[in-house]
Amino acid sequence: MRTFDFAPLHRATVGFDQIADLMDRALTNDVSQSSYPPYNIEKTAADAYRISIAVAGFSEADLSVEVKENALVVSGRKAGDDAERSYLHRGIATRAFERRFTLADHVRVSGASHEDGMLHIDLQREIPEALKPRRIQISGSKAIESQVETAKQVN
Repeated sequence: MRTFDFAPLHRATVGFDQIADLMDRALTNDVSQSSYPPYNIEKTAADAYRISIAVAGFSEADLSVEVKENALVVSGRKAGDDAERSYLHRGIATRAFERRFTLADHVRVSGASHEDGMLHIDLQREIPEALKPRRIQISGSKAIESQVETAKQVN
C-alpha cells in the first residue's frame, strides 16, 4: 500500500487543518476493521441523517451511544448469560462491538431508538446564524453622499 506524506500540505495551508486531518484519518484507516455490526447511513431531509445499526440480540440496556468531541461512539456489550446455554449452531453474533462515526461540524445527535433489532440514531445539522449566508444591501452613490453630508452637519 502506498503511503502519503501530508507535511507539505500542513505547511502550505492555513486554517485547513480539518481537511488534512480528515485525509490522514481516511488513508490510515485500518483495512482489517470489522464489518460487525452492519449499518446504513441515510439522508432523511436536507439537513437530517439517520444511522441504522443491526443489533439483533442486544437489548437497550446492552447498548451505549455517546458523543465525544466530533465522534459518535456506539458500543454494545451482551451480559454473560450464554454460559448456561448449549448451542448446536450459533449464527447470531452477539459479541461486543464498538463503532465510531466522525461527525461534521455543527452536527448533533437528536435522538436514538431501538426497535425490531435495529438501533436508529438521528442526526441533525444545525448551522449557527453567524455562519448562514446573509444578504448585504447595496446602496447607491447618492446615499453615501447624503450620509457624508449628515456626518458633516453633526460635526
